[in-house]
Amino acid sequence: MTGMAITVDNLCKTFGGGRSLFGTTPPAIHAVRNVSLELREGETLAVVGESGSGKSTLARMLVGLETPTSGAMTIGGKDAAALAAEGSRAFGQVIQYVFQDPVASLNPRKTIAQILDVPLRLLGRVGGGTRKARMRELLDAVQMPATALERYPHEFSGGQAQRIAIARALAADARILVLDEPVSALDVSVQAQVLLLLDDLRREFGLSYLFISHDLAVVEAISDRVAVMYLGQLVEIGEAHRLFANPQHDYTRDLIASAPRLTYRTTEPG
Repeated sequence: MTGMAITVDNLCKTFGGGRSLFGTTPPAIHAVRNVSLELREGETLAVVGESGSGKSTLARMLVGLETPTSGAMTIGGKDAAALAAEGSRAFGQVIQYVFQDPVASLNPRKTIAQILDVPLRLLGRVGGGTRKARMRELLDAVQMPATALERYPHEFSGGQAQRIAIARALAADARILVLDEPVSALDVSVQAQVLLLLDDLRREFGLSYLFISHDLAVVEAISDRVAVMYLGQLVEIGEAHRLFANPQHDYTRDLIASAPRLTYRTTEPG
């Protein structure tokens, strides 16, 4: 790891607080408060916390879907404010988002070829004559057959649809992926397959992952470092094995203690 894929400095996001149409002032909701962190090139940084902790709001700011109230971000070595000024395409060439619900994230009216064509044409800088070949390469990378190109999203299982969604994220040639609960909608056996695929892709393409999750078993399996969020604030960050073995913050200890743990049997019962 030679540099930083993402740097975040005192990032804040507040919703509400302004005067409404009826003359009242609703209370401000501080979704993210003074968060500072770094995602190193080539690593998987997991951001964990219960619902409402601010982790998804943080993710949406990183990809330009939400505008920070204050603070600064650098994405892929570029100032996020400058990327925002250039428009969504500028963000898309640097960082991509993989959503929680794979089927809902794919346009049901378009074939997989049409879905993959959009980022290749708009972001991937791939000419018309080579786009079909690139689509086949992307599907091969996520272990899907080329025959999938002429089919529609509803024809695939959740795991297959998520593989296609990952292929779409790779089509833009971005090297940073924000993965927002990417396996939570999948069966446990399929989760393991997709996690292995993500790890293989990270190594093959030199990707950096910001992995949003509430599932600590998944986080422990895939992450290099873990950042813990509580009520919009970052309360602890550290190497994954050390954080799980010796959490320092009370909230982290409670989170780990309350999480169900998966035990994998490696031998036949006696």
